[in-house]
Amino acid sequence: MKKRTVILGGGESGTGAALLAQRLGMDVFLSDKNELKEKYRRELTERNIAFEEGGHTVSKIETADLIIKSPGIPSRLPLLQNARKGTEIIDEIEFAFRSLKGKIIGVTGTNGKTTTALLTYHLLKTAGKNVVLAGNVGESLARKITAEKYDWHVVELSSFQLDNCYSFRPDIGILLNITPDHLDRYEYKMENYIDSKRRLIQSMKADDIFIGWHDNELTGSLMDKGLTPTTLAVSLKNKTAAIHSEEENMIFNLEEKFSIPQSETALKGTHNRINMMCSAAAAFKAGCSADDIRKGLKTFVNAPHRLENVGAVNGMSFVNDSKATNVEAAIYALGSFQAPLVWVAGGIDKGNDYSLMTEEVKKKVRVLICLGADNSALLSAFGKVVSVVEEARSAAAAVEAAIKYGQKGDVVLLSPACASFDLFQNYEDRGTQFREAVKEAMKATA
Repeated sequence: MKKRTVILGGGESGTGAALLAQRLGMDVFLSDKNELKEKYRRELTERNIAFEEGGHTVSKIETADLIIKSPGIPSRLPLLQNARKGTEIIDEIEFAFRSLKGKIIGVTGTNGKTTTALLTYHLLKTAGKNVVLAGNVGESLARKITAEKYDWHVVELSSFQLDNCYSFRPDIGILLNITPDHLDRYEYKMENYIDSKRRLIQSMKADDIFIGWHDNELTGSLMDKGLTPTTLAVSLKNKTAAIHSEEENMIFNLEEKFSIPQSETALKGTHNRINMMCSAAAAFKAGCSADDIRKGLKTFVNAPHRLENVGAVNGMSFVNDSKATNVEAAIYALGSFQAPLVWVAGGIDKGNDYSLMTEEVKKKVRVLICLGADNSALLSAFGKVVSVVEEARSAAAAVEAAIKYGQKGDVVLLSPACASFDLFQNYEDRGTQFREAVKEAMKATA
């Protein structure tokens, strides 16, 4: 008798899980409370996978032997709480892992995980490895392993994707940092969020490699607890760490000792030095040579909306860092520049502690443009810190204000420290509108 498998959520994660479940010979049913995107509806129909959209039929879900939920669905959902006793509930990542052949490099952290996952994939690809990129960036892991076999899988992992992972085990795990984020999902308890990140390493074995930024208080504390996997500390402070930094030189004291100056790479900023050290260490442990790593660090092109140079107007450089949706990410961005800043920030406040940014803002920011529907928190935090403060309700208005108040040599930095859903569809939409507004301003001043 076929195992009855119900998949909750019909986005990329759920559809990928449905494809893999079908390939494994399971009796598959997918249910989504919302309407499916046309590409997923068409794919499920073409594969003859049963599904419903616009609501859940509880009786169909109650008969499940296995429930695979999409990461956006919290475990406290009544539909899951009332599942039949004994029904296993897992995430798509856990489901894919159970059928995966080959090795995994798992990347998580509050900030920097997409850049680090993309870079790690690029380093392995440059070195000629048979590697695929999956997870929180691009396509789902389940979809990828349904289509083809790979030697290495670089998987970006959000805390949501880790929540219902139990046996998932990366051969190499990277934990960049843990800072407050998504606490509404975790009952506003930081320990619950930390527990989610800890799932990266809970099943790792002694010969697995765990790479972490030891300078981050919570990551460092976790690494100091005598973990099972072999740990490699990344540090900007401790010169005895296996991977450390001397000025801008990245030092790797592994089986082979080598160094790489940040000036010979494609990424700038202290936070990206940390990302590169983690990626390079993982690539080396995956069998890439130091020369391959050097080559890959020079040729890497980061994803959009991450310290992305989008143009110049009147001698001012415009940088799109729309992905910086929390305070920690914005601090990294501010610290990446020596020039005076016109800082564009704001959106939906996540209960941010802006006091963490005060010193950096005092040193760097000459003009603050608040881009949000409600800017009261930003105005309260920085109204007396920054000499010029303006408000904007659109990306175009923010760019216009930046041109008005900025000076030649300034960097206009969109690094919001907030979510985007008040004025924009998502952070990509915010960054895209900012980029387009800059292009229009370039045309007008040409």
